[in-house]
Amino acid sequence: MKLNRHLAIIVSVLLLACARPLAAKDFDLATATIADINDAIDAGALTSEKLVQLYLNRIAAYDQQGPKINSLITVNPNALAIARALDEERKTKGRRSPLHGIPIVAKDLINTADMQTSGGFIAMKGAVPQYDANVIKRLRAAGAIIFAKTNMSDWLGKSRPDGGSSIAGQVINPYDLTRTVAPSSSGVGASMAAYFATAGLGSETGTSIRNPTTDGSLVGLAGTEGLVGRGGTMGNTFTHERIGPMCRNTYDLAVMLDYITGIDANDLITAQSLPKLPTVSYTTFINPKGLHGARLGVLREMFRQGPAHAEGLALAEKAIFDLRKSGADVYDPVSVGMNLDRVHTIKVNYWEQTTVLDKYLTDFGPNAPFRSIREMVTKFPDLVKPDFIEYLDLKPGPDPEYQSRLKARATLRAALVALMDKFELDALVYPYKTLPAEKLTGRQTDDDPLNKIARAGDRVSPSDNYLSSMTGLPGMLVPMGYTKEGDPLALEFLGRPFSEPTLIKLVSGFESETKHRMPPPNVPALPGEKFSY
Repeated sequence: MKLNRHLAIIVSVLLLACARPLAAKDFDLATATIADINDAIDAGALTSEKLVQLYLNRIAAYDQQGPKINSLITVNPNALAIARALDEERKTKGRRSPLHGIPIVAKDLINTADMQTSGGFIAMKGAVPQYDANVIKRLRAAGAIIFAKTNMSDWLGKSRPDGGSSIAGQVINPYDLTRTVAPSSSGVGASMAAYFATAGLGSETGTSIRNPTTDGSLVGLAGTEGLVGRGGTMGNTFTHERIGPMCRNTYDLAVMLDYITGIDANDLITAQSLPKLPTVSYTTFINPKGLHGARLGVLREMFRQGPAHAEGLALAEKAIFDLRKSGADVYDPVSVGMNLDRVHTIKVNYWEQTTVLDKYLTDFGPNAPFRSIREMVTKFPDLVKPDFIEYLDLKPGPDPEYQSRLKARATLRAALVALMDKFELDALVYPYKTLPAEKLTGRQTDDDPLNKIARAGDRVSPSDNYLSSMTGLPGMLVPMGYTKEGDPLALEFLGRPFSEPTLIKLVSGFESETKHRMPPPNVPALPGEKFSY
């Protein structure tokens, strides 16, 4: 009798367990990765169309209303229809890639054949190029939705308040409405911080991926020169211009890299990347314990000093402590033996910008409002940047200063690689900057001693960090914390050429161990963005 009773109890427990639903999964638009989105779609709890609508709701509430972040210039008017078609394709044929039906924003100097590409410049307003940029073509082939084009600092027009354009005005920082998001990929930084899309694409001549990545508390990569093709993008230089992903987490960045790297017939510098590309997905290098056993050198020459930097320096020291705590072997300090304060003065874009932009405008197609920089200067002398007038006739070639800068770049790059080799380091680390995003009142004036440097056009903010761009070495950023006012700052990992897999491993480890990123308080969740399934 007792045995039968026990059996009955066991059977009852088993029946209850079988009847009980499996543990629910929680979805949160603010923190969802591309993998989380695909899981929800595969489970029938989400569609790409619904995902696009959630982002459209946020844009309506926060970009042009409410705090008026002002991060976007153009939203794709066909985004919902494209999403519906991709949902149907997923049902009938399966998904093309992890990016299938994923909304992506792109800086408005990256060509999109179905939306204007303006560079933020009022004279380019409404101009639609005849073809997609290389990266856009690749993303569309993977099934991504090119969802919107972002606001930015004028690429061709006169300087505006930081991160603003003559087309759309000032971009506001979602973390602190009294501050900017750094130029020039300001709209990508702000829109990704406010989660108006799943992933973003920025570009930089000097610091325009990494600076707004910091201000938006993002994970961003300015990759090795030649890793990502630049065909069909409005650049200033063929030497140190780069296109790169700006995302809210390492996983999404790695997925983006899988689909934007490789040969670009319109940018043959990418040929040097082919033997260096991994044979597996970049996502396979993500490792929550990626710092364990890593060898990292703290490049103290990149730490700025002074009372204004004190809070940022404290966050940097805490980040270095966290590296050790997470199992890294930290060599502190290591030194390249050079003065790195003026590394920005080896930019070469002044000699190359006319050549690069004339080619871009020639290829733009019949909708280009001008076909050369000289024509632009003639038509709009009061609108264009003074740089384009002052350096109009400079060309890449035997100019002694141009050649000197090219040699300095090569020397600095070799010295940094040699330093990593000497100590057998996986990467160098340092704070990208130790000052928060600048106040909306604008940048430091030209009279500021920090901006008084040799060449009139080489002004630089004390927040800018040109080391990665002036060497072509990959720089990957990850949030390292927030100031007392809630402004984000980032740690930069600098690697050897084509060491992006190693950087992904290191950054994913730091991200997992510290979990610094939090959504901005000024753009709270809307109905429908959180659910269980």
